[in-house]
Amino acid sequence: MIWAAVGDPHRRRVLELLRAGPRPVHELVEQLGLSQPGVSKHLRILREAGLVTVRPDGQRRLYLLEPAPLREFARWLEPFRAYWDDRPDDLEHR
Repeated sequence: MIWAAVGDPHRRRVLELLRAGPRPVHELVEQLGLSQPGVSKHLRILREAGLVTVRPDGQRRLYLLEPAPLREFARWLEPFRAYWDDRPDDLEHR
């Protein structure tokens, strides 16, 4: 599920924005330049993958990055780092 979630560039951008801290939907809409329903769809997918959690804050909902699944994903990717570090020019041709 995490692969599908991080495979989309808009969802990766949401994750990048949430690295700075919790954000309400309207901030994400402004930063991404997408419609509110579009951002909500991406947030739902990220929540289902466990990458994002939501917490009520008065009348609004704040979205927060959930680091545990990202750590697990990074650990899985780590053995492949040597592959792309040894062949940076090859990546351009793949």
